[in-house]
Amino acid sequence: MKSRVVGLDGCAEKVVDRAQVRETQARLITREEAGHFAELFRLLGDPNRARLLYALLEAGELCVCDLAAIVEVPETSVSHALRLLRAARVVRARRDGRMMFYRLDDQHVRMLLDLSREHLRHDDSAADEHSAAGGKRGGHG
Repeated sequence: MKSRVVGLDGCAEKVVDRAQVRETQARLITREEAGHFAELFRLLGDPNRARLLYALLEAGELCVCDLAAIVEVPETSVSHALRLLRAARVVRARRDGRMMFYRLDDQHVRMLLDLSREHLRHDDSAADEHSAAGGKRGGHG
C-alpha cells in the first residue's frame, strides 16, 4: 500500500464529510451565477466607478456633469463608466429634457455599497486597534 504525502493545508481523504459536501453543493451558486458575480465585482473594482457609486449613494440622483465635478474625473470618463454600470443594472437613468440623471438601480446595490463601506471601515478600525495594542506592548505582535 502506497502512503501519500499531504501538505499542511491538504486532506488525507478526498472527502471527509460527504453529507455536508452534497448539501453545500446543492445550495452553491451555479457556474453561470459565479461568472456574473465575478463580472459584477470586476466592474465594481475600478476606483473611479466605485467613487461614482458612492456619490450616487450619498446624493441620491445626479447628472453626469455634477458627478464629474464630485469625483474630479472628465465627463467623458463618467459617461463611459455610467454606460457600463447601467448595462450591468447597477445604476438607472432618467431623462429630463436634454439632461440625464443617474441613481443607484435598487436597494440591493445600496446594501452592497453600505456593507462594503462598513466592512472597509471595520477592517481599518481593527487594524488601528491592533497597531495601538502592538505599540503599547513595545511593538511586539
